[in-house]
Amino acid sequence: MSIFLRLSTFLLLSGWYLTGALAQSIPSPKEHFGFNIGDDYQLATYTQTEAYFKKVAAASDRVKLVDIGMTEEGRHQYMLIVSSPENLKKLDRYKEISQKLARAEGLTDDQARALAQEGKAIVWIDGGLHATETVGTMQLIETIWQLVSRKDPETMRILDQDILLLTHANPDGQEIVTNWYMREPKAEKRSLDNLPRLYQKYIGHDNNRDFFIMNMKETQNIGRQLFVEWIPQIMYNHHQRGPAGSVLAGPPYRDPFNYVFDPLMVTGIDALGAAMINRLNAENKPGFTRLGGSVFSTWYNGGLRTTTHFHNMIGLLTEIIGGPTPEDIPLVPSRLIPNGNTPFPVTPQKWHFKQSIDYSLSLNYAVMGYAARYRDELLFNIYRMGKNSIERGSKDTWGLSPKRIEAINDAFKNDPKKPTSTSANAALAQYGMLPRGGGMPVKYYDTIMKAPVLRDPRGFIIPANQPDFATAVKFINALVKTGIQIQQATADFTVAGKKYPAGSYVVKTDQAFRPHVLDMFEPQDHPNDFQYPGGPPVRPYDAAGWTLAYLMNVQFDRVLDGFDGPFKKLPYGELQSPEGRMAGAAGGGYLLSARTNNSFIAVNDLLASGVDVYRLPNGLGSKSGVEAGAFFVSASPKAKAILDKSVKDLGLDVTGVAKRPSSSMVKVSPMRIALWDTYGGSMPSGWVRWLMEQYHFPMKVIYPGDIDAGDLKKKFDVIVFVTRAIPPVRGQDNDIFSAMEREPKEESTPEEYRPRLGKITAAKSIPQIKAFLEAGGTVVTIGSSTNLAYHLKLPVKNALTEMTSSGTERPLPGEKYYIPGSVLRVSLDSTQHATWGMPSQTDVYFDNSPVFKLSPDAIAKGAVMPLAWFDTDKPLRSGWAWGQSYLQDGVAAFMAPVGAGKLYAFGPEITFRAQAQGTFKLLLNQLYSTSLNNQAVSMIGK
Repeated sequence: MSIFLRLSTFLLLSGWYLTGALAQSIPSPKEHFGFNIGDDYQLATYTQTEAYFKKVAAASDRVKLVDIGMTEEGRHQYMLIVSSPENLKKLDRYKEISQKLARAEGLTDDQARALAQEGKAIVWIDGGLHATETVGTMQLIETIWQLVSRKDPETMRILDQDILLLTHANPDGQEIVTNWYMREPKAEKRSLDNLPRLYQKYIGHDNNRDFFIMNMKETQNIGRQLFVEWIPQIMYNHHQRGPAGSVLAGPPYRDPFNYVFDPLMVTGIDALGAAMINRLNAENKPGFTRLGGSVFSTWYNGGLRTTTHFHNMIGLLTEIIGGPTPEDIPLVPSRLIPNGNTPFPVTPQKWHFKQSIDYSLSLNYAVMGYAARYRDELLFNIYRMGKNSIERGSKDTWGLSPKRIEAINDAFKNDPKKPTSTSANAALAQYGMLPRGGGMPVKYYDTIMKAPVLRDPRGFIIPANQPDFATAVKFINALVKTGIQIQQATADFTVAGKKYPAGSYVVKTDQAFRPHVLDMFEPQDHPNDFQYPGGPPVRPYDAAGWTLAYLMNVQFDRVLDGFDGPFKKLPYGELQSPEGRMAGAAGGGYLLSARTNNSFIAVNDLLASGVDVYRLPNGLGSKSGVEAGAFFVSASPKAKAILDKSVKDLGLDVTGVAKRPSSSMVKVSPMRIALWDTYGGSMPSGWVRWLMEQYHFPMKVIYPGDIDAGDLKKKFDVIVFVTRAIPPVRGQDNDIFSAMEREPKEESTPEEYRPRLGKITAAKSIPQIKAFLEAGGTVVTIGSSTNLAYHLKLPVKNALTEMTSSGTERPLPGEKYYIPGSVLRVSLDSTQHATWGMPSQTDVYFDNSPVFKLSPDAIAKGAVMPLAWFDTDKPLRSGWAWGQSYLQDGVAAFMAPVGAGKLYAFGPEITFRAQAQGTFKLLLNQLYSTSLNNQAVSMIGK
């Protein structure tokens, strides 16, 4: 053998050895974690998982590890980009192609097809969003391992044709849940039950309800990758749990779907769903249910999966059973007969964690394999959907919805010239005037669907001169975070005869993500959905209506005709900051508007620095433009420094005045605020805790034991009870029993969490709350916690009842009245302290919320002061309200004196998921002490 041949052989063998050594250096999950993914009674922490991600990324040429941001608890959140080494070298180009096709701007079909041929399918797969759904995180680990270690033809094709974005959705939650589960040394005793706190710092399970506003850091991290950076054609969101008697629920989903969707998105879900169930069936894995076999629909926006639907992405959700502790698939006889929902039923059996991992891996491979086979079609179709949206937004378009169908039917019904006899209908059909086989003449369609005033808008204008422009900019930023194209006026302009100032924002509908634009501005029109005619309603998957512009009280104009102006397009993903201003000479002090939410941040910063702040109960007169409840700040260098910063950072408009106001003022003092929470964590309480931190209100979280300990007035000035804190009025024994049956045992609870145990009870808690009120405390109740009014025997009653034939009173049944989460309009008395800064009418989030009827003399005697009420029989603004006429004249919110204190009862969810920013002031106003008895300053400066 020649020296050259020996050298070549040596180099070849060395290369083989080095390649093999590199492959061997990628640790398997067993080698890293000490167990196989799916082993019973075993879970990994996020600390261990993060270390594994880093090892895999360092050892594999198929992986790029990307830090997408920090979590609310300060951990790094990672996305692993997995593809072939060749593809990873050209990620920037493939991202550019994905963005261009998704946004569909300025492309011809031929150009789009060429890009689709060049590009790679972008597939998002996540895990762990709901951390107690442990299959999600563990399948993500196993999927990564399989993709970096396997060399079979299917895997190699996937790596060649796809770019996979494998993303951890909730690092904090995995750490919390795993540590809780693994704390028990004996494996068979391990349990996920009785987790002592929320698995997302503030909002727990609601982390899957934050994706159209993106308040949380994790949501922002994920949203930027989905809607701004990568815009994948497919996203797959893993969840638990499947319906009893099945293994998992998956696509396609039950009706209704949202009417703004492009049909290609809906049928795209059908296609992926077919690929997923076919793979399981081919692998003899039964138990996949779909369509009407589960509760999951595609109506809602705001979830990790559902928000992608409004961006032309094929968003997939599966809800699977299983966990580290083995369980049983129960016997549900109705699910054993094969049908269109469940073609391959599963039989009752013992179920192990590994089975759920195996199913999840099969489902992932079905999705990734579909993307590899239909790569160019997926890329072109997302372009086609975007192009369709641009075209629809560029011309007169009429969107169909249940109300439009009802209007068509009404037009026919109310037409005095319509044919009434069967023979007449037959004659009309014979001559082509009525469709054969039934139906109506097309003129009734044209009456509605060609009416100019019923056109879809070409765009929306958000004026810069509205009272709370800073909150309007928060709304704009919610759109920015979801990849919406925003324009801003560089000069004053006029549209449809109305003048708008420079700085106003414009959101046009001729853009790819038009479905999301419409969904954020326009009302949702949920169909009347009942189990059968005259039967009970079918509960929506989540909310029925959520129009964010309404919930945030953003003032905007719908523009029906095409328009243009001195507008500049803002770069995608570029967050906006409102420009505040300091106006006027400030020799006497400064005025801040009570209409502006951010004023409360500035006031809290001033109070924390020892600056005196006052409120003007009557404003400065009707001609002044200064409303009741406006803030006045005495002039001082310290005040100016804080307000200068607020103008810059918060976008506040601050007005300097030459002298102190001559009208009555009330001094503002901070209060000692307590916020109720419970063992395991309350999501509504967590949202309010986050809100108070954002608005710089110092507060303390308290638990039922703190309430029961008494002496509340010595510790606090105001206590906030969010929904589900105060139980309904029942027998005392029932309250105690209810508390006992849901509470973990004290001896099995770690000592640090024992102070959180307990429930609010009629026997122990209500008397202490009453004593707090009578001693001069303030209590704010929201939603179902307005039950406190009944415990205190105030002169109010449930307005939504009826008398039975036997003469007893009962709540209205669902067949007559049902309003799931929707947006309704109420009227307010904005001169009251509680409603300062509010308009005379506002939109509220209403979820079968309490509504009150006052006793005839309650107002006259000063026992109750109405704050908000329904003055119409049609208050629905967005969503679904069956029997809404029952609301007319009902009281939605009131204040009642109790001893020396005050109870505030707000039936609607005024802080709902930190989305209802238009009603934040109904809480914030109650968090300052402005008692006229001890802190009034009359005629200051006179």
